[in-house]
Amino acid sequence: MNRLEEIRHEKDHFFLESPHSPLTHEQKASFDGLDYFPENLELDLTLELEEFEDKEQITMQTSTGDIQTYQRYGLVQFEVGGVPASLTIYANQHGFFLPFVDSLAGQETYPAGRYLEPEVLPGGNVRLDFNLAYNPYCAYNDMWSCPFPPAENRLQVPVRAGEKLFQSEEAINDLHEQ
Repeated sequence: MNRLEEIRHEKDHFFLESPHSPLTHEQKASFDGLDYFPENLELDLTLELEEFEDKEQITMQTSTGDIQTYQRYGLVQFEVGGVPASLTIYANQHGFFLPFVDSLAGQETYPAGRYLEPEVLPGGNVRLDFNLAYNPYCAYNDMWSCPFPPAENRLQVPVRAGEKLFQSEEAINDLHEQ
């Protein structure tokens, strides 16, 4: 088992067993693991972080109607399948945060977007391993409050790495009944 498989196995175990899991008791009864894209080494990136001179404060609307404040910290530019893309990295008292939406949203990935925690490296670089992209807790349970990615972090390309759209047993049954 490689490191990514270990991380995914640990997350599935946490979701099933932990009292802090975002899953409801009903969801846990039929939970047999999250759905992930296969590991995509081309989307494990080390990028130059173009730090903004003016790190303005912005607010992000959340899934419960609350507001969270972040600082626009810097920009990363990269390619996905030969198509140029860029994302803004944000910061707050908890560290760096990268919410994004890709072109698969609502089909293969969570409609409101996924999250990454950039790894800051020496020399002004960051590591973005999209294989670690994850759904916010509100993807499983609407009792959680999750910030929506700003418009500047909506990609027009598919990011086939990381966690896929969560479908509970009841959602799958609803689709079959239609």
